[in-house]
Amino acid sequence: MIDLGGKKVVLASQSPRRKELLGNLDIPFEVRVKDTDESFPSELPVEDVAYFLAKKKASAFLEELEEDTLLIAADTVVIVRGKVLNKPGSREEALEMLKLLSGTTHQVCTGVAFAYQGKVYADIDTAQVSFRKLEQVEMEYYVDRYRPYDKAGAYGIQEWIGYVGIEKLEGSFYSVMGLPVHLVYGWIRRLGVSHR
Repeated sequence: MIDLGGKKVVLASQSPRRKELLGNLDIPFEVRVKDTDESFPSELPVEDVAYFLAKKKASAFLEELEEDTLLIAADTVVIVRGKVLNKPGSREEALEMLKLLSGTTHQVCTGVAFAYQGKVYADIDTAQVSFRKLEQVEMEYYVDRYRPYDKAGAYGIQEWIGYVGIEKLEGSFYSVMGLPVHLVYGWIRRLGVSHR
């Protein structure tokens, strides 16, 4: 079991996937969210965007956190051909993203940041995901049925399109899903929570 040593854990995300994954670590937590500007410097290397944004999200809570509270924030981006794909704003944009990913290998980077006792610690995990060539009818079915407008790159690995479209994954399935739970667990232990 997890012994939090009296500490409280807060997840700074409304994502159902992140809530599920953190809950599966058997760690009690509460959710707190606030609007954060998710822009990033144009000169920032694309591989660092998720790290930068996760840190930005955690830092937004720094001054209001109680001494015994550990806050976890995360950000996921999809990178294809050097371009960052965030969440699609429309059906057309979602289909355009899936067309870009179809028949290619892309990177999924998930940054995770921890605000604790006046400091922010951050880490990042990267996976390589290979899609087979998707048919137009498959992409339209997925977008219309699953409406992936809250997902970076317009897809969820744990949904239908992941079942039928992904040929190969190098890295953590959970990082692609939105939370590198192995990193989260390691950092929680490093910041003073023990496993018993």
